[in-house]
Amino acid sequence: MQNSRRKFLLGSGAIVAAASVAGYKETLGAVATLSDKGERAKDSIYFNSPQPEYSLLNKQFKTNEDFKIVPTTCIGCTTQCGVRIKVDKKTDKVVRVLGNPYNLLSTNPWLPYNTSIKDSYKTLSQTGNFETYRSNVCARGNSVFDKIYAENRVLKPLKRVGKRGENKWKEIDIDELISEIVNGGDLFGEGMVKGLKDVRDLNTPINPKEPSFGPKSNGLCCIGTTHEGRTMPMVHRFMMSFGSVNYSGHTSICGLSMRAGEAAFLGDFKKYPHLKPDFENTKYLLSIGTPPGQAGNPFKRQGKLLSSARTDGDIEYTIVSPMQGNSDTIAVGGKSNWIPIIPGTDLAFTMGLLQIIINNKLYNEKYLSMPSAKAMKALHEPSWTNASHLVIQDKEGFGKILKDKNVPLVIDSKDHTVKSSHDVLQAVLDYQGSITYQGKTYQVKTAFNDLKTNANDMSLDAYSKECGVSVEKMQEVAKKFTSFGRQASVDCHGGTMHTTGFYTSYSVMMLGAMIGNLNYKGGMSSGGGAYKDFVGSQYNLYAYKGKVKLRGARMDRARRPYESTNEYKEKVAKGENPYPAKDNWFPFTNALESEFITSSFKGYPYKMDALITFNSNFMYGTPGGENHIKELIKDPKKAVPLFVAIDPFINESSVYADYIIPDSVLYETWGVVHAWAAYQTKINTLRFPAVKPRQATFKNGEPIEMLSFIIALGKKMNLPGFGENAIQGTDGKLYPFDKAEDFYLRAFENIAMDGTPVPDATDEEIKLAGIEQYIPSLKKICKENWRKTAYVMARGGRYEDFEKSYDGDFTSHRYQKPIQIYNEKLGTSKNALNGVQHSGSPKFFKQRFATGETYDKLFPKDQFPLVAFSYKSNVLSTPNTSSTNLKQIRYTTYVDINPKTAQKLGLRHGDYVKVASHDGQTEGFLRLRHGVHPDTIGVEQGDGRRAEGAINIEINGKVTKGLASRRTGVYYNKLGLKDTSRNFAIAADFACGSSARQAIPVNITKIG
Repeated sequence: MQNSRRKFLLGSGAIVAAASVAGYKETLGAVATLSDKGERAKDSIYFNSPQPEYSLLNKQFKTNEDFKIVPTTCIGCTTQCGVRIKVDKKTDKVVRVLGNPYNLLSTNPWLPYNTSIKDSYKTLSQTGNFETYRSNVCARGNSVFDKIYAENRVLKPLKRVGKRGENKWKEIDIDELISEIVNGGDLFGEGMVKGLKDVRDLNTPINPKEPSFGPKSNGLCCIGTTHEGRTMPMVHRFMMSFGSVNYSGHTSICGLSMRAGEAAFLGDFKKYPHLKPDFENTKYLLSIGTPPGQAGNPFKRQGKLLSSARTDGDIEYTIVSPMQGNSDTIAVGGKSNWIPIIPGTDLAFTMGLLQIIINNKLYNEKYLSMPSAKAMKALHEPSWTNASHLVIQDKEGFGKILKDKNVPLVIDSKDHTVKSSHDVLQAVLDYQGSITYQGKTYQVKTAFNDLKTNANDMSLDAYSKECGVSVEKMQEVAKKFTSFGRQASVDCHGGTMHTTGFYTSYSVMMLGAMIGNLNYKGGMSSGGGAYKDFVGSQYNLYAYKGKVKLRGARMDRARRPYESTNEYKEKVAKGENPYPAKDNWFPFTNALESEFITSSFKGYPYKMDALITFNSNFMYGTPGGENHIKELIKDPKKAVPLFVAIDPFINESSVYADYIIPDSVLYETWGVVHAWAAYQTKINTLRFPAVKPRQATFKNGEPIEMLSFIIALGKKMNLPGFGENAIQGTDGKLYPFDKAEDFYLRAFENIAMDGTPVPDATDEEIKLAGIEQYIPSLKKICKENWRKTAYVMARGGRYEDFEKSYDGDFTSHRYQKPIQIYNEKLGTSKNALNGVQHSGSPKFFKQRFATGETYDKLFPKDQFPLVAFSYKSNVLSTPNTSSTNLKQIRYTTYVDINPKTAQKLGLRHGDYVKVASHDGQTEGFLRLRHGVHPDTIGVEQGDGRRAEGAINIEINGKVTKGLASRRTGVYYNKLGLKDTSRNFAIAADFACGSSARQAIPVNITKIG
């Protein structure tokens, strides 16, 4: 073959002759003859391409012994796909990332779980069925593993030198660091700092005036990251053992408005479930502010499913968004449609659709009239609603659902008498008036009537004027959506992160209720669930002797009504109006990291004593954080007396820490994650160290990272749940918790043994999966189940087979609770600042501050003519800007504007501009982009960094220079607004408190 190629190229002498004209005779001559110039290529045909992982020649399967292929989880974004990584055995470095064909987030359909590891490779070969089971990795997954080897990574524990934020540090022994934060003292020459041992007071009230706020141990707060697989030990083992209620993930700066709105719809403010379309079978998709494959979650899976559906299927879809995004394309012809909309007005659009559907009776009346689970079963339906339940309108009990012995009452459509919902198959759906039950008369309306009233609050023309979408277009969408029976679906996500995003999300989901698409094939699904992991057949990893019963109010005032406080009760006792409270409370919100720092500064509900962050970057992620929070955290006396950050990099938040604990990165870590949504079968994806962590170690050899740190800290403080006899087996035996593997191998064993246990892994599979190093630990911890645990590890998790997705026309795994057309908890809650009762069903509100002041009055159009929005990047991800590889794919970001708008303002492509809101400003290069609403400007999220490699770092007197490439792009969140109706607070959703990064009124000017 080589000889043939050489003869062909030598016969092409004209190439060399032509090259001489440009001075490339010698170079192209070498190319033409395949001779060497300079450094010799590794192979004359494949040059320097990496060697393949395995070969399959003449049906003989052979592995490349220079590498190992290990299944794990990518953390390139919050989707957390299952992948396989290629590790060079000589260097112990990751050189490539591949998809995991067993994992449904990477493959569709995915391999049957009982497929052997060898056969999985054979299937993916050219001689196999690779076209069906091809498993891919996105741009992020292919890139971000270089974070492991980043020069600016923190590898040893650090203590600040000088003032907070100066980015000057010294290395410190980990045992000394733990001793200092436990015992406290004059740690920085700035006065006494309370140590954690003094913070952990489980008896003394943290606020003597409000004993119900709990003990002083609530003075420890922890702000974490997304659920990346290690959150549960931090929450259940450390924070609960310490005795603090104050843990929060990143949801309030990510997608809380969507999560809270869907929790209201699904009637579960504890677990916060949410829905996604069944992308594989839906006939019509209406996506609000969330172009699939670019936004929402899981990004890659839903993008792939949509691509397949529009190519091989007959899906139609409409994207309603300020920007066209990547989902609407000429290539799919009339299957896709983009409706441009002004950010923050999507609530007007969806309420308009609901008005059209309700007034024209385009809804599924029979479905909505079922009042109970008993009726659902009798009528062979997969879900039901409370649409026919009666909501009290009398002053006494206003907003509550009328019940008898906790069973809702309805009006039977057969005889129009009031009965228990358990005794009725079809109830009256639309009613408002008086009813009499057991001799007592009530003024009531059905939940459906409440929604109908809200939908008709404004005319269709008024809704159209608010959102800029014509009445005709709204009518077209409403009729289209309701014309596919149960096989139409809706979606929304980060586009709802504005001040009315909660009700927007609730209204988007309500469209699905109108046609009854929950648990339907082609409709909406809450996901397939997971195998039991932390609480399973072998171990309860949440239980341990001496576990503290948490009590008290949270720092962010979430999960609790203001009306339960002494502040409220004392005002009422004095005959005073109890409103306003000193600040807002959020009774149906799970957690608000964006409230922690400001709440501590105000001392309401109390002051914070110490903060631990875990891979968190609340400063960068909070709209207005740079402008409004930075000064509070720079001074230890204002809000955070002790700040410990667990972070592999010094980011915009941890730069203000007192101590930094190095953390493992990506494929060095342990974890168990579930899929977020857009799946129909059980899934648990695993992660365990596939390469040796680079950072310093404890004396026992464990790398210093989040898990080992909390174990060491827990043992230092003698907290329950750590050390000897800390882990409970279901057989009554106790086991130690000294290392991360003590916890996670047992979680893996629970997964392996759930339901019908998995088979045993063979020696060959263990070798092919690169997990031989874990055999001693598996035998020691999992004993007779070690091979079953290895079976799960070898596949990177446990995945229910594709064939289990559906049960006829229904999804196999169904959401069990009723849809809340009216949510009683919501409808009986009040705004703590003005006493206004929240609407229990979707209702239109303009963009506003917490007490109702609207943006159109506060920020007039003549001063702020445009509306700013951020959009998710399909490449960049905020936690992964430290990836140099990623920068090579997407170097920077821009201020995106419609060409006609730019022309009107006298701006040109490439101008350097300033975008300013009332309370902040940012700068960047202007990019003219068709497909942007003319009244808006958009910014791709995740760039314009002020840390994480962007600035100089001094450690032990040695300075590492910041990289200019990290500082490029637009820092969008600098535009964040203050809510002037509250005492020192950022703009947030007035109902659930999620931070408002969208729909910000701005102006734009050229610089220079």
